[in-house]
Amino acid sequence: MARYGWMKEQELENNLRMRVWEHPIFKGLGETEFNECLGACTLKTYKKAEKVLYRKAPREGLLLILEGIAEVFVAVGEHRGQHYQKEVLEVLEKDDMIGFSSLADFLGGKTEDPERYEVEVSAVEDSVCLHIPYAVVQMRWDEPGVRDFLLQQATIRLQDIYGSFAEQIQLAHKWGESEPFIRRIQDVMNEPVIIADMEDDIQDIAEKMVKHSTSSVVVLNDSDQLIGIITEKDLVQRVVAKGLGAGTVAYEIMTPHPFIISRDAYYYEAMSSFLMNGVKHLPVMDRGRVVGMVTLSDLLRKKNRGTMELLRTVEDSTLATIHEIKPAMYDVLANLLHDGIPTVHVIEVMTKLYDRILRHVVKLAIKKIGDPPVPFVWYMMGSSGRKEQFMLTDQDHFLVYQEGGEHINAYFAQLGKELVYGLEAAGYKRCKGLMMASESQWRGTLPIWMERLRSWGLRATNDNVLLAHNFLSFRYVYGSEELHDQFVSGVKEQLEKSRIFLFRMAELEKEQPVPTFDHPIRALFRMKRESVDLKKQVLFPFHHCLQLLCARKGFVGGGNPLEQIEWLVKQMVLSEETADELRFAYEVVLRIRVERGWEAYQKDQESDSLVHFNYLRTKDKEELLLALKSIRALQNQVVAMS
Repeated sequence: MARYGWMKEQELENNLRMRVWEHPIFKGLGETEFNECLGACTLKTYKKAEKVLYRKAPREGLLLILEGIAEVFVAVGEHRGQHYQKEVLEVLEKDDMIGFSSLADFLGGKTEDPERYEVEVSAVEDSVCLHIPYAVVQMRWDEPGVRDFLLQQATIRLQDIYGSFAEQIQLAHKWGESEPFIRRIQDVMNEPVIIADMEDDIQDIAEKMVKHSTSSVVVLNDSDQLIGIITEKDLVQRVVAKGLGAGTVAYEIMTPHPFIISRDAYYYEAMSSFLMNGVKHLPVMDRGRVVGMVTLSDLLRKKNRGTMELLRTVEDSTLATIHEIKPAMYDVLANLLHDGIPTVHVIEVMTKLYDRILRHVVKLAIKKIGDPPVPFVWYMMGSSGRKEQFMLTDQDHFLVYQEGGEHINAYFAQLGKELVYGLEAAGYKRCKGLMMASESQWRGTLPIWMERLRSWGLRATNDNVLLAHNFLSFRYVYGSEELHDQFVSGVKEQLEKSRIFLFRMAELEKEQPVPTFDHPIRALFRMKRESVDLKKQVLFPFHHCLQLLCARKGFVGGGNPLEQIEWLVKQMVLSEETADELRFAYEVVLRIRVERGWEAYQKDQESDSLVHFNYLRTKDKEELLLALKSIRALQNQVVAMS
């Protein structure tokens, strides 16, 4: 941290000096009086992550942030050893002030009780602050405008604190009700895990299972690595039913490469794995080693939120009853949101459930019109393609199939119509832009699709660029994996040939910059912008930029934003620091959008992505400000490459 005296005018950059002079504490002073006050102040600069104020340190005045961002936080856990977590109370930006909580010292005298200063302040980015000692505050206190300003700011902080307390109490109440959903797997797993060697005789394995009253054993190799699992069901189906006996060994009947889960995963993550993968046993892993076993029965004994009933509703549905799925899905969503589950996990669970509907719709369509004459693949685009669907949205999908005669085209034209009809019956609205497999331009053979991509590249109009952005969110959901691989290879090849098209996509980002703000977000509705469209102004640019960065490196088809960020870090396109900022930004924007969308649904209102700042909680406003800065920085990085 560097410190500079402000006794001489030339030591202060002119623009900063003028900004300070216009600040309510100094406004109205003549030049001589201003210089006198300024001479008593100290200019301080802080590097990113550097402490601005330490806990228990005496407060000697106020800090005015001239450049950068700072966060006020409480350290939870071990502190001096640095092994602590930060609970951020407030994020402050340019023109904000720090230190109003210590005004009592100025107004009522020193308390001599440093223990009450448990909060700390650190710089989120390189920052410049002006330290205003209480002596200067005393000099200006009799000025009505100054006194009103300071009391108003203290009142605003008090209001924010009460709002935060109320929010924390509500959250604490929810967590209490949702304990099984925040419980870690390590708290419910069975240990020690019962193991078998890959060469063990099945008779010995059966006796071991009886002895330990367990319904499964894990199979390890000579290096103690997990290679399989044997359950009671395996013994019945693969041993008893086939008449096998002594001499049969573990690796001959085990299920290889079983689904696993981390010991620090959440309860609901294990439940999701059970439901989505159709298994009843999950070996629990820690640093590559098996440390326990968790079963579906273990979790069902704790709590069952009706998800099993939902899956039965999906699998047993027909075109006449598939409409019953939507309310059941929303019941699950309501529970997850009520339980305060992190948004990215809510989205992950819901996406897997929605994918189950998609696959079921395909099966119903094929059952109605007959088996496909050639291999095909069905892709999702838009929010479903990005794996961020939390409520049923408009349809956005396309078909790719192998070449053949006219009867092939006729079959997939009919399949496209049946898919649209089935999804509509389930609750998916038809796409207003007709980006659906029922339309001829959104289905075709591999050569037809490659020609479409080539034509988009040759005619890089704004409309074609927008089509390409939506297309690049494509994700495989059903069909031939071999054809899928061929399709992805073809897309990569076309993008490589059309570098000018990627250039044009990046160039278009210049025309729609992500909003950024120069003032504290709590004042935005009074001074500048009142609202922001989270979908069009924030998420779309965010997705477009990640898609472009990935496409430039040859990664297309299937990655959600978090997967794309992770991949870009491995490719050294993004630093770990930038990746963490983008993950935080994505979580913030997605959480606010999900909460607002769900509130609108509950009130039976039309949902949109427009968010008004004065309707947001203080913490959401401040986090959104940071998120917008991170996404704007990403956009600037992409634009600079055009």
